[in-house]
Amino acid sequence: MPTPFAICRDGEPVPESLKGAMAAIGNFDGVHRGHQHLLKMAQASGRPSAAVTFEPHPRTFFQPERPLFRLTPEPVKLKIFARLGLDGVFQRRFSSDLAALTAAGFVDLLAQDLQLSGVVIGHDFHFGRGREGNPARMAELCRERGLDCLIAPAIVEGTEPVSSSAIRAALEEGDIATANRLLGYRWFVQAEVRHGDKRGRVLGYPTANMRLPDDCRLRHGIYAVRAAVAGRPVDGVASFGRRPTFDNGAPLLEVHLFDFSGDLYGQSLDVEFVGWIRGEERFEGIEALIAQMDRDSVKAKRMLAEDRTVSMIG
Repeated sequence: MPTPFAICRDGEPVPESLKGAMAAIGNFDGVHRGHQHLLKMAQASGRPSAAVTFEPHPRTFFQPERPLFRLTPEPVKLKIFARLGLDGVFQRRFSSDLAALTAAGFVDLLAQDLQLSGVVIGHDFHFGRGREGNPARMAELCRERGLDCLIAPAIVEGTEPVSSSAIRAALEEGDIATANRLLGYRWFVQAEVRHGDKRGRVLGYPTANMRLPDDCRLRHGIYAVRAAVAGRPVDGVASFGRRPTFDNGAPLLEVHLFDFSGDLYGQSLDVEFVGWIRGEERFEGIEALIAQMDRDSVKAKRMLAEDRTVSMIG
């Protein structure tokens, strides 16, 4: 019987299943193909495999005035780690105390508090107070403490390294194909279904309405999507934006699921994005809007039928 996925947060004892783990270290926003390479290296060690990650994201800690478009908020990131087959995750609170640790003090935390046997880091990893530590310093400090240290090369797409920044930029353009290619799976969001104005029912397109985080900078428009409902995938089409034909209100994700009827209110729904259909538009009348929604649905169904990207939901 497989060992359950373990989560070890600050102040909690290290679970038996994670003692002596080989752990990949990073922020892992997106858990993209580059991140996954680090995780696979940890898994290949033959020891318990884990990730060491931080909340809040260090950039949010150091620059709270600059909202960061999080690709994978904490619950989503943990779900992906589990789906990738890790034994668990060490989640450390990024605080002034952690930021003040020297490079040596940070490695002591890994060896003593987390009881790791080794670490995997990226080629550009920096750590410790003022980012004083680099991969060479990590290898030296690990050697002194009897830890293994593996350094992963950059994963390149074309001529550019796969990065969270590149994925954010793609999503801001509505370029779902590029974002999903860099991620290695379909990007998805997780949110609670809330009551709306029920306008979709009148239009013949009832929707599950979800409020995404304020930092979400996904381009407003229409998308082919797939949701996980009671553990099974359900195809759909979604609008993310301000509804300019009606109220031009706060951004909202409105998901219409094909061939589905049921009450989803209050449920947390995972919705993955498969393809970009068009930008958000204002229509002069309801008839024109419904005709366009019909065309959008046809296009969404075709995209969903043709897509072969890996799914992390369900």
